[in-house]
Amino acid sequence: MDPSLAKQEKTEDMEISLRPFDLSDIDDFMVWTTDARVARFCRWDAYTSKEAVLERLKERIIPHPWYRAICLDNRPIGAISITPGSDNDRCRAALGYVIGFQHWGKGIATRAVKMAVGSIFREWPHLERLEAVVDVENPGSERVLEKAGFVREGLLRKYFILKGKARDVVMYSFLSTDPMPSE
Repeated sequence: MDPSLAKQEKTEDMEISLRPFDLSDIDDFMVWTTDARVARFCRWDAYTSKEAVLERLKERIIPHPWYRAICLDNRPIGAISITPGSDNDRCRAALGYVIGFQHWGKGIATRAVKMAVGSIFREWPHLERLEAVVDVENPGSERVLEKAGFVREGLLRKYFILKGKARDVVMYSFLSTDPMPSE
């Protein structure tokens, strides 16, 4: 079988869900957080120890207001988060997501983003705008957002420092008034 065809598995038969993380998820969480390919476009570097991953789970992930495991059959294979703006920017929040390398290209991230969008505007009725920035060298992530109904707003040049280098990113948004994506 052509390897590129194997990567195009349909996701309709897979049970994809979002749920809060638990400390018992540590081994599954380590699969993608220790992978440099996955961490390439993330603000964190690939982790090298279970202790560091456990500390991140305890200190940042579990207490976060909206950080969920992307699960296949209830086993975490990635993560998705929505971070609220400050008091002055309460009307908007930032979306971020990451998925294990072996699950890239299967539509799982797109489904997870659609699920998160469908949920967050119900959970946070004050929210009017969900936004995401994508590194210009990450076209796969751009496709995820576009398939989930996000609108490409434009290029933000040298928008933030990532791993020691100022990066160009593309801004995407989804408004509460946009048609909700079907999962």
